[in-house]
Order: sequence, then structure tokens, then C-alpha cells
Amino acid sequence: MIDVLIAGAGPNGLMLACELALAGLHPVVLERHRTPTGEPRANGLVGQVVRMLDRRGLYTRLTGDTDPPAPLPVFTFGAFPLDLTMLTDNPHYVIGVPQAQLEATLAARADELGVDIRRGHQVTGFHQDQDQVNVNLGDGTQLSCRFLVGADGGHSTVRRLAGIGFPGVTEDRSVSRTATVTVPASHLDPDTGGLRVPGYGPVTPFQHTRTPRGMIAWAPFPGRPAILSTKEWPDTPVGDDTPMDLAELRASVARVLGADLPFTADGTGLLRRLTSSNTRIADRYRVGRVLLLGDAAHVHPAIGGPGLNLGLQDAVNLGWKLAATIHGWAPDGLLDTYETERRPVAERVVMSTQAQSALIGPGDEITGLRELFAELLRKPEVTGHIAALMSGADITYPADPADPLAGRTAPDVTVHGECGPVRLAESTRTARPLLLDSTGTFAEVTAPWRDRVDVVTGKLEGTTASALLVRPDCFVAWSAGDPETLRTALSRFFGRPAR
Repeated sequence: MIDVLIAGAGPNGLMLACELALAGLHPVVLERHRTPTGEPRANGLVGQVVRMLDRRGLYTRLTGDTDPPAPLPVFTFGAFPLDLTMLTDNPHYVIGVPQAQLEATLAARADELGVDIRRGHQVTGFHQDQDQVNVNLGDGTQLSCRFLVGADGGHSTVRRLAGIGFPGVTEDRSVSRTATVTVPASHLDPDTGGLRVPGYGPVTPFQHTRTPRGMIAWAPFPGRPAILSTKEWPDTPVGDDTPMDLAELRASVARVLGADLPFTADGTGLLRRLTSSNTRIADRYRVGRVLLLGDAAHVHPAIGGPGLNLGLQDAVNLGWKLAATIHGWAPDGLLDTYETERRPVAERVVMSTQAQSALIGPGDEITGLRELFAELLRKPEVTGHIAALMSGADITYPADPADPLAGRTAPDVTVHGECGPVRLAESTRTARPLLLDSTGTFAEVTAPWRDRVDVVTGKLEGTTASALLVRPDCFVAWSAGDPETLRTALSRFFGRPAR
């Protein structure tokens, strides 16, 4: 029997498969497309997920950079530039890789781990009982698995078959247009890479520029085609009956900026018009042995790029809990904490994207709101709050209120032991629970859990705690208190001790 059957070989499904394989399971991934589509979607990863990928050894694979990830000095929120250099602890990280490259990297890693990826297969039905899920495929065959996970996108078949509602709203007032283009050198700023538009002025790269008539974004990615996008709120609806062409995008740019910008197609063929966006969260993430992941569980506007940050960390949260359940050592209710921990995060992402969508809207009253908001962003505490919201650094899972670090993402600790300095990111690539102990006194406490918890001893640099118990998803389960509180945390997250 298959341990976990995952419907969808996008980034979230592949990440979950890697997590399960690291935990000793044998997942199977089904993908309805016979080959990767290569369709342009996300253009990078934003937020704390960058640190998470580093902690699985994937950051260097994606970037070629052997140094640890460094936070970004500038980002954008609601078409405002965020000056992150004013922060003493900047939590915002970015990897500028297209989604197709991310999927290829995760697929290669899954293959290394022995994951079975079957393309050209689609779930058409299933029946579950207390022990397994019997899944029907489009070719008439059936597979049996212990758990079924729907990572099959916003139009999830698994979600529909499970009878899970997807309440929310559809916004159809705006029209977004996007294309990969080439702009003449005479209209490019050689120093910043931004646009120089006669009759309007500069357009900053990798920022959203809002005008009273709409919004424009210019993204000159190094080594790949530049992307030009606009967003407008027309008085009359725009249908999707006819394909978009460059002339339509040129006209949109002229309306937004009040000036013409010359450009040509770059040959990749990306021409996309979107006339609506959805904001929805599934009313349940789990029905028995069927669970939802990523866009199957939540969709929202793409502004600010939070989607992969949310979905990939869903996968990391779910992976170890599913594995613990199948291995038989999960404490009661552990799998249910997937939803109780991750749903509030999805709700905050929805709040953030809705707020940004409001801030970029047309109208004099929005302009007045933006003037006030610009004043607030000059305060480091406001910029820090927004940076933590956008990056996911403000996530706190339910934990012991007396423990100041529990429930928060683990700091970037370096352990100085007998073998020299070791970064936390180098110790978490196996996706196993981990005790970091500078005292040498707590390791003995974990002995009954040693079949599932690893121990690293040495001086801790980067935290004031003398010991940390780190979950597989790199959130802190416990920070140094006393042996009894450590035993409580071990039992709470990693089950009963082995006999």
C-alpha cells in the first residue's frame, strides 16, 4: 500500500513528497500533465521560506550561492517601497527564480530521495474508510493509500470530491495584463535598470508604481526576459473572449502612465490578461484521511508574492506530522494541528493581500490614504511590523506561554562542537527533530526519544537560550527550562518515549 498519495506535482506537492521521503516514507505523486508545463507563474520566493529551503539544502541548488541567504534591503508593499535597511533584524528574504526552475529542482531532489512521480494521471474519485483511501484514476485503475493529499491547485479535484467548501469572494473589477518584453536601451536607466518614460518620469524596477489611473510593474530579471505588467479598474468589464496582444498592453501602459512606452515582444510568448482574482480558504483542511495543501486549501491575490511562502511551509508543517502518524509515534491530535497552526497563517496572508489591493486602488480617497500610509512607513516599527507580516516571521504557533521562544521559527543558530562550527541549516537537512544543547545536561533526557530525536551538543551562537528543541519544520518546541518541561515538550510533539 502507498504511504501517501499526492495529487499535483507543483512546488507544494513536490516539497511534501521530499519531506515524507526524508522521514522514511514512500510517497507517490500524481500529475495530470504528462510533462512539466513550463507555464510562467511565480517569479521567485519571498519570505521565511527562503531560510527553510536553506535548512533543507535547497538554497544553494536554486541560487548557486554557497553563502547563507541574506535579507533583502528593499521590498514593496501595496505599491510602497519598503526600506528594510532601517531594521535591526530584517526578516525578509528573496530568491529570484521562476517557478519552473523551482519545480525542476524539487523534482530532481524528489527523484534522489526515491519518490515515485507519475505523470499523465488524474484523480477522478475516491472512497475512504478508517484504514485507507482507495483512489480512482482517469485510466480506470485504482490505487490504495494510507493518506491522500490534494495539492492540485485552486480548482482542486480532491477538494471537490471530498465535499470541502471553498468560501470566499471573487473580485472582477480589475484587469491585469502581463507580457515578457524588450524595451529600447534609450528608455532604460543604465544605473538602476528601471524605465525612463518621457512625459512621465522614472519607473523603479521590481516595485509596483501606482498612479491615479492604475498600477505598473517592471521586472528586468537578470539572465531571463523582463516582465511588464499593468493593472487597471475600467468602467466597463473586459472579457477574455479574445487573446491579448502587445497593442492592448501598450494602450494600458499609456493609460496608466499618461505617456507612451515603446517595447516589443521578446519571443517567449507570455501574453496574459486576468479579469478576476479569488480570495478563498477551504472550510476544512482535512476530512478523515484526505488533506489539502497549498492552493487547494487557499487562494488569494498574488500581490507581494506570498503564495509559495505559504504553500511550501504548509508542506513542511504537514510532512512530519503525516510521517509521525504513519510511523505510529504521533501523539493524539498531532495531525489535526496542521490546520490549527496553518489556517491562521493563511488568514493573515489573505488580510495582507486584501490590504495591499485596497492601497493600490484608484480614486482620490485612496490617494489620501496613501499619503498617510507613507508617513507611517517612515517609522521603523511600522516597517518592521509589515516586513514580519509579509515574510511570515511573525508566525507563532500555540505553545507554552512561559517559554519565550516556543512556537516561533528557530533562530539561525551556530553550534560550536567538537567538529567545529555547524549551522542549524546544516543539521536540519534530514528533517528530524533536533535538540541543541550547550549544557550537556539535557541530552540524557531525550534518550527515550532517541529513535526520533537527534542531539547536537556544543556552545550555541545566535541565541540567548542554552538549549533548544527544534521541530522538523524548524519551529521551536522548547527552549531551556528544566528537564521536566523538556519531557513534556518531547511527549507533546514527538509522542510517548520508546520502551
